[in-house]
Amino acid sequence: MRRKTLFPLLLLLLVPACAASLLLGASGLSARELVSALLARETSSRAYLILVHIRLPRLLGALTAGMCLAASGCILQSVLSNQLASPSVIGVNSGAGLAALIAMIFAPRSFAAVPPAAFAGALAAALLVFAISTLAGASRSTLILSGVAVSTLLGALMDALVVIFPDAAVNRSSFAIGGFESVTLERLAAVAPMAAVGLSLALLLMPELSILSMGEEPARAVGLRAGLFRLVFLALAALFAACAVSLCGLVSFVGLIAPHTARLLCPRDGSARLPAAALIGALLCTACDLAARLLFAPYELPVGVLLSLLGVPFFLILLLSQKRRNRHDLA
Repeated sequence: MRRKTLFPLLLLLLVPACAASLLLGASGLSARELVSALLARETSSRAYLILVHIRLPRLLGALTAGMCLAASGCILQSVLSNQLASPSVIGVNSGAGLAALIAMIFAPRSFAAVPPAAFAGALAAALLVFAISTLAGASRSTLILSGVAVSTLLGALMDALVVIFPDAAVNRSSFAIGGFESVTLERLAAVAPMAAVGLSLALLLMPELSILSMGEEPARAVGLRAGLFRLVFLALAALFAACAVSLCGLVSFVGLIAPHTARLLCPRDGSARLPAAALIGALLCTACDLAARLLFAPYELPVGVLLSLLGVPFFLILLLSQKRRNRHDLA
């Protein structure tokens, strides 16, 4: 699909999804009541409070986290030359979650400390997985197994912190499941600048990312410093994961589903994949969050559960298709 068709189509799907996220819910208020309260600026009314202080931050959180997770997955798949790589699969999210939990324990009243800590944890996890897989032989299966091992270790450390600091149990449970119900405008103000800077840099460096995704030899042939740019892109992927984890916890599989969907929609246009994946990730998180709120209303299903229900079969299908492809190549 050409980008002239793809991006308007994605925006055409995203706009009504955003409107539905703002206007639909279990509150019993109609869309007319919500819009009227907003236009009249009835700041003390129930409709205005629900729309501006609950649904709007939740929508913006879903859009931001979806774009960040999708961009992180797209970069990781390109840099690591592995279509199964994503921030949740190889442990980047777990590194961000552990560092964010530590920041919440030792600075419980300062959310501003969470995003930088999450970035440090995500970057450390990404570098650790890359180093382990390189030392063990940088095959596709080795990278995934290294990520699973690191993710399990970091999850165990989070559980240990909960035992040592019982007050962290609430943060741990919400982080492990993932969701947008706790997103506030203050949290968005702390995370949005980091996400905006990261997305701008990623779009500026799209030519280098496309070259790097072809492998070491093509990168060297055009004079690209592969090692330096690989580190830069791993840092960007960690930054995106940190932004998402800071907002919504350990939401899984968005960074796997969105890049692959973008690859299917624009297989020949590598420069369009990252922005397309970002829009798809935003749409996926927004739609799943809306479904999680409405399916069992007035009860709410955690959006992380719904995304896992979608993501696990998707991951298994990719795994099996890659195995068949490898057998075909050997034959």
